[in-house]
Amino acid sequence: MSLNTSEAIAQTRLLLALWDMTTSPETAIVKKSELLNRVKKKNEKSQDFQPLLDALEEKGAIERRTEKRTALVSLQESGVQLLATGLRNSEFEYTSNVGKKDANALLKWIRQMGGLASGSVGTVQAIDSYDEFKAEVLNLFEKLDKGYNYIGLVPIWHLRREMGERVDRLQFNDWMMEMQAEKLFYLQSGEARGATDEQKRDSIYSDIRGLLFYASQPS
Repeated sequence: MSLNTSEAIAQTRLLLALWDMTTSPETAIVKKSELLNRVKKKNEKSQDFQPLLDALEEKGAIERRTEKRTALVSLQESGVQLLATGLRNSEFEYTSNVGKKDANALLKWIRQMGGLASGSVGTVQAIDSYDEFKAEVLNLFEKLDKGYNYIGLVPIWHLRREMGERVDRLQFNDWMMEMQAEKLFYLQSGEARGATDEQKRDSIYSDIRGLLFYASQPS
């Protein structure tokens, strides 16, 4: 491999470019050639990134497929998490002048994902009221929908995990159902292909409708 930087930094560059290129429903998947043309630097070749793409696909961070002999790439949820880790790494840096697209991608990440720093330090403040929960979860829905390219179907387990210990599990369920009653959310049954047992447990179970896996907003 003849990359200009370490493999870890090159991986973060590649994931950031892919995230930037696939954060709208119209571009949830991109051509591999366009991605590599975007990410490669002087003296780097497309084939230099092949081992990285192979490793990322093996980790489940990206998904690749071929349509009409065109290689396509899409970013998966674990890829966004891997990107977040890479951006927080103190060793991540650009060794040459940062291009406009790279700089704008970083700015978009900061605006949509809440910065580059790791989780906040200090005591977790509990959510005490339905109105506070409603405001928090609506903002969180928008953030996750844009940041993870969920296209309007945000997994309930992801909302729950982001809320963390700020709200009790049963209270989370009750308030989410109340938001559905107010037509702020529609909680959809079914589950994503490949969903883990933990993700199912962190969804909501209804005696009438079964497993509620996604939250969407009525149109």
